[in-house]
Amino acid sequence: MSVKIRLQRHGKKGKPFFHIVVADSRARRDGRFIEKLGTYNPITNPATIDLNVDSAVKWLNNGAQPTDTARAILSYKGALYKKHLQGGVAKGAFDEAEAEKRFSAWVESKEQKVQGKVEGLTKAQADAKKAALEAEVKVNEARVAAAAQVEADAKAAEEAANAPAEEVVAEATEGEAPAAETEENTEA
Repeated sequence: MSVKIRLQRHGKKGKPFFHIVVADSRARRDGRFIEKLGTYNPITNPATIDLNVDSAVKWLNNGAQPTDTARAILSYKGALYKKHLQGGVAKGAFDEAEAEKRFSAWVESKEQKVQGKVEGLTKAQADAKKAALEAEVKVNEARVAAAAQVEADAKAAEEAANAPAEEVVAEATEGEAPAAETEENTEA
């Protein structure tokens, strides 16, 4: 019986969620499995992977063959590196404590990279939100300025419409005043 480490699809249409399982290669994709090693959620950024590394290494040592995607996930989480280190211990290149020390250092550096990516994504999202807010403020200021300009134009047009009527009234009253003066002059 050939054993594979592969993904078993779950989740809704368009929102995949996978279980990382050890299964007989003849079993259906989402069918029977021997052991569940972890989960993989590709929707999140970065992808969320929960994996039992020790169990995965045990299955790799027993001859389980990972599929391409499963191999990438096992490499990302360090299961293949841990298997490699165990091979070095078996050959006598270094002891078990040195292997654990190297693996721990690798895991810490990997977590720092992932944390850096998360922080970078958070910062990029905050910068995009800030830029959108600034653009919205500029648009709002332009709208307020346009509304003020329209209001000023309307007021000026209203004043222009009222001004000739006032000038006509002023001219009419000025025209009456000289006539009244002439009447006074004629009576005297």
